Amino acid sequence: MVGISYNFLKHVFVKLKTFSKYFNHKLLILKLKNDKKMFDKSHCSECENIDCLTRCQWIDIDKDTARIEKEKMNNREDSFVLKECVTCFACDEYCPYNSHPFDLITELQEKYNSYNIHPKMIGTAISTYKPHDQLRLKEIDPEKPVLNKCAFPKQNAKNMEGPLFENLQYVSGLSYFCNLLYHHLAKDSVIRERAPIIIDNIRKQGIKEMICFHEECYGFYTSYCPRNNIELPKDFKPIHIYEYLYNYLKDHQAEIKKLGMKMAYQRSCSNRFIPETDKWVDKICDLIGVERVAREYDRENALCCSAGFAVLGKANLVGPTQNRNVKDMLDHGAEVCVFTCPQCKETLGSNVESKGLKSYLLSDLCRMALGEELGF
Repeated sequence: MVGISYNFLKHVFVKLKTFSKYFNHKLLILKLKNDKKMFDKSHCSECENIDCLTRCQWIDIDKDTARIEKEKMNNREDSFVLKECVTCFACDEYCPYNSHPFDLITELQEKYNSYNIHPKMIGTAISTYKPHDQLRLKEIDPEKPVLNKCAFPKQNAKNMEGPLFENLQYVSGLSYFCNLLYHHLAKDSVIRERAPIIIDNIRKQGIKEMICFHEECYGFYTSYCPRNNIELPKDFKPIHIYEYLYNYLKDHQAEIKKLGMKMAYQRSCSNRFIPETDKWVDKICDLIGVERVAREYDRENALCCSAGFAVLGKANLVGPTQNRNVKDMLDHGAEVCVFTCPQCKETLGSNVESKGLKSYLLSDLCRMALGEELGF
């Protein structure tokens, strides 16, 4: 090759080799971020910051200690991390390798009874939400979507009214309850035991497309089941409530009246398993004329609503956590606080409203933008 020196070729080769290594690493991270599997410790040794622990907002831990404690847990040993964890699931989103560290944590919390919750309380919680022995089938059109109102249809009844919901066929009750709340009680075994029952009920009912009113349900079907090798019916498609809302709004865009609000958005813990769905919040806000204020405790840095803290023996964290969160909303000019999870709204709503902010589910704002008078 005339005019090209050996040293130049050598330099180019080294650069290409370096780029190839970098590019392949980035591809690996991208692949892992889209991979759904149970906890995988194979990348922990190469994790520079031990993000799952050092980024935790509840545990004050330096990188060296985090590495030691993570190694303990990887070896299925006990760790102070298990007891200090507040079950907010954020570690799953912090992990750059999508290795699902919370799957390991919740497994070990159950193994070591980390929270020492009174057995009677656990027993009551487990029996209260047990699936029915007999499934009562409804007549549905399998070619149309079905709204899953979950186990709490009466609690959320006022939030599922109006044109957005009135023409949807639906199912509800314990027969379709995902049971992911048991993560907050360190009882993953209950979820595993009941998952096949819930999925079999979907198959028996002949549901092909299910609109999940609760994010936990959507996360159960799209993240928990694939990670645990729990097979879903081949023709079954879960639909996030926000995807449904967005598509409805697009189809009725001429009817939308922009709200002109500034909202503080409160992410749910379950959204940590499905962070890709957060894009729908921004898309919906654009359509209905709502500004999602850029505040400290949103997106990856979101704070838990603190619903389960007291049960875990962490009642002392409830007030400071909520106050810090609400102050952040006010400091950034929010006029309303918007939730996806009804339990988050139930937990944090009174604090929000006592500071002069109104609280809504995002579906409520959609209804308002379409001209509904909510009456609450």
